Amino acid sequence: MPSLKTYLFALLVAVVALGYAAWRFYDVNDPGTGQSASGQGASGQAAIGGPFTLVDQHGQTRTRDDFAGQYRLIYFGYTYCPDVCPVALWNMTQALDELEQSDPEVAAQVTPIFFTIDPERDTVEHLAGYAESFHPRLVALTGTPEQVAETAKAYRVFYRKVEDEGASDYLMDHSSFIFLMGPDGRYLTHGTHQDAPDALAAMISQAVAGG
Repeated sequence: MPSLKTYLFALLVAVVALGYAAWRFYDVNDPGTGQSASGQGASGQAAIGGPFTLVDQHGQTRTRDDFAGQYRLIYFGYTYCPDVCPVALWNMTQALDELEQSDPEVAAQVTPIFFTIDPERDTVEHLAGYAESFHPRLVALTGTPEQVAETAKAYRVFYRKVEDEGASDYLMDHSSFIFLMGPDGRYLTHGTHQDAPDALAAMISQAVAGG
């Protein structure tokens, strides 16, 4: 059972991460970059997202091209996360469950994907067990530290290791966005772990309806 000190430290890390991540993410609004909050630059190039080569929880190499034609509901986190990560993945799971009941055609077009930002501990085997707790179609991805860093950079995701002298293990300070990417891999919109499942379901439905 985590001590009160450990819990408060984790909470502080989460608050700091969200504040920094919001600043980093919305930096796409910088007029000097020619980019807008929609993630589109003046040239029409997406500011969020990009190619990747990682390994899923079954040991299979996966790239962005494997998900072509599918909407992608994406979250970056880690399996040892004490709070925001499981909440985000659970809300994503519930949102897709709701859509499978109300609009199965839309739900079938969406693939949930979990990118780890802690490859040191999130091995293929560990991800396999973790993914079973969430949506049955969840794809969990890991890779080398370099591959993970490159992917996180493409999605403008902030993360770093945080070690507490009084703790036996470390935490990861990270952003907590839930990205919705289109069938062509372009950024469409985003939510956070704080969005209720019905809000995420509505976000997905609106994006799919808009084509």
